[in-house]
Amino acid sequence: MNLTLKALSALLTYPTADIQKIAPVLGSVLQSDRMIPARIRSDLGKLVAEIADGDLYDLQERYVLLFDRTRSLSLHLFEHVHGESRDRGQAMIDLKTQYDNAGLEMTASELPDFLPLFLEYLSTRPRKEACETLGQPAHIFAALAERLRKRASGYEAVLQALVALSTAKPKTEEVSALLQMPDPDATDLAALDAAWQDEPVTFGPGAGDSCKDGLIARVRGAMRPAPDMPPRPRS
Repeated sequence: MNLTLKALSALLTYPTADIQKIAPVLGSVLQSDRMIPARIRSDLGKLVAEIADGDLYDLQERYVLLFDRTRSLSLHLFEHVHGESRDRGQAMIDLKTQYDNAGLEMTASELPDFLPLFLEYLSTRPRKEACETLGQPAHIFAALAERLRKRASGYEAVLQALVALSTAKPKTEEVSALLQMPDPDATDLAALDAAWQDEPVTFGPGAGDSCKDGLIARVRGAMRPAPDMPPRPRS
């Protein structure tokens, strides 16, 4: 189970040459986990093959279009729960405290609710606890899987696997509520701008943390390498 969650976390990270190199190992780990239904394991195998054999720049561009440019496919869990409300800031603090208590060190470039990081944390927990915790955002996984299915994306299999591994299954009404939110195509720039439009900023008493949360999310996204740029040489 721990290796499975690590493998799923790796598949959901920004594609790099290192990820391509270990893709066959990730595939072997996932194929050996019988907690994942055979159909989903087969689809995961196809995604692993795409990542292992695909052109790296094409893979990176696809990833950015899906997960960085499309708000409805954000891999930041609290985006689908709190949006940019002030509650998101406290939820971030609470989740980071869990990571700290478990001895998981974060880098400065990610937020606590980033799904690959969340899975990395769960990979350190006992199986029962990990499966129960996966059940809490299972409705988010199901909604993301459906949106990815509509786009014929192989990443759907990763989200389907997370639903299969979770103890509590997603409630239909919760999934439906998420699917009613705007879901623009990544090539529709006007719709994307509308989806990411900043909420009004309020100052003084009663002001929330939405401005701060939104800024943090945008800064994190800006740190992602552009898909058409060569990797920066290391010093």
